[in-house]
Amino acid sequence: MADRSEAPAVSSSQASNVLTTKLDPTSARFEANMRFLADLMSQVRNEGEKICEGGGAKAIENQHGKGRLTARQRIELLIDPGTFFELGIYAAYGMYEEWGGAPAAGVITGMARVQTRLVMIIANDATVKAGAFFPMTSKKVIRAQNIAIENRIPTIYLVDSAGVFLPLQEDVFPDTDDFGRVFRNNAVMSALGIPQIAAIMGMCVAGGGYLPVMCDHVLMTNGSGLFLAGPALVQAAIGQKVSAEDLGGAAMHAGISGTVDFREADDPACLARIRSIIEKWGYRRQSPWDRKKPVEPALAAEEIYGIYDSSPARPYDMKEILARVLDGSRFDEYKTEYGKTLICGYGRIGGFAVGIVANQKLHAQATDHEGHKRIEFGGVIYTESAEKAARFIMDCNQNLIPLIFLHDVNGFMVGRDAEWSGIIKAGAKMVNAVSNSVVPKITVIVGGSFGAGHYAMCGKAFDPRFVFAWPTARYAVMSGDAAAGTLVEVKVKQLERGGTKLSEEDKKELYESTKRTYDEQTDPRYGAARLWIDKIIDPIEPRDAITQALEAAALNPDVPEFKVGVLQT
Repeated sequence: MADRSEAPAVSSSQASNVLTTKLDPTSARFEANMRFLADLMSQVRNEGEKICEGGGAKAIENQHGKGRLTARQRIELLIDPGTFFELGIYAAYGMYEEWGGAPAAGVITGMARVQTRLVMIIANDATVKAGAFFPMTSKKVIRAQNIAIENRIPTIYLVDSAGVFLPLQEDVFPDTDDFGRVFRNNAVMSALGIPQIAAIMGMCVAGGGYLPVMCDHVLMTNGSGLFLAGPALVQAAIGQKVSAEDLGGAAMHAGISGTVDFREADDPACLARIRSIIEKWGYRRQSPWDRKKPVEPALAAEEIYGIYDSSPARPYDMKEILARVLDGSRFDEYKTEYGKTLICGYGRIGGFAVGIVANQKLHAQATDHEGHKRIEFGGVIYTESAEKAARFIMDCNQNLIPLIFLHDVNGFMVGRDAEWSGIIKAGAKMVNAVSNSVVPKITVIVGGSFGAGHYAMCGKAFDPRFVFAWPTARYAVMSGDAAAGTLVEVKVKQLERGGTKLSEEDKKELYESTKRTYDEQTDPRYGAARLWIDKIIDPIEPRDAITQALEAAALNPDVPEFKVGVLQT
């Protein structure tokens, strides 16, 4: 590793783009930040381990009693060791408590390597309500399919599900992003040439029976069932008595209906067959994103724990984080002296060329068009920042460079000076450029991601390929303090109009109660539970997450023509 205060020993012309550091790892502030983030990550890991238990020990024992592996055991046998990059583990976190909860929404999704090929895996967890589909289960499967569609990722379904969770059918069955969308996506993926393999390794009933049959390959294990209606429903509907095996067992579908391509004895044999099939696939044209051999950053990623500070009173330098994320800590900063509260520039992550758009939390001195000096607050997007970012995003699209957005944004600047400077017009330019961008976009929410700043920095509504968040992320229209103050003021005026006068103590209690609720909703786990976030990542591992995302994006060679439409000038 390079000396803390110096760039690596190369010529001055080569070293000009190497980020250096002013960090003092012995400072009390650094140590306090380290402890805070380490404790937070420990909590996230513990929660993740609990979620991985699925329906619990008794449900796992019941699954094994049927001669079947659990979903996680199946994934472990299927993939190349150590390659599973799980997505959506927090889906349905804290939801459906009245039904006993649904850890990970009863389905496990993520990317992995199988015979070195990158694939998307969607595996029903039969230990959670027999793998039934809750509302968030459908949304999680659809999110995984959408990622596969956008990035052209081959997809493997490990099917073991009782179908729709009937008590909540009205929220699972009818809408655009509900259960039926899964099968529509099967058809779309097939038309796009995205390989799909389905392995029926338990129950596959009712409408869910369409999923495997709409895939390229269908495998089925002995003892599994595939039917539109089970024996009890068949008897009730048409009076016919038939066993599950005769109605829709593996032997019947392999030898009589011809529905399955491979009948396998058990889970291990089925998973080995999938690996054997994939091993023979050909190779498709790769996308045009430039990649070289990865180089580790010159500075230690572990130091990120001590750099990040959530306190507005102690702004941190986002370049210190970039120096520990970018290959070789090299960064060609774009318009360094202009619009300083947004950092834009070029670098590499995992060998991939990338364009960085990151909120700078340090306050900066700026000079306006009349020569007046002012202080610009870190984390706020000013007119100059927005214009710089819009131009930079267009440049990355022109030159086929994927974009990485690092959020710690309070929003756009407000007030008379900001309005007179054309802040709305500049912001609209940036939003337009983000909206129409055709290169892969990856969003990492580091700290706050508030208001229109969230949109301009490529929030979920603007189609980033992946959305990652640190456990320090906060995700809402405005911060908890600002929201609580606004909501309490409105509530107090409503009560006063009705003749109720609140004491200062009552106002304080109302404020604290409102802030608690709002803070809970801005927590990244709340967002991840609703799939606004694909994965909560360790702050020292953004390189790994971004590289995984870029490797997925590299499977899609199609890049539409870049057009921005009308820009406000």
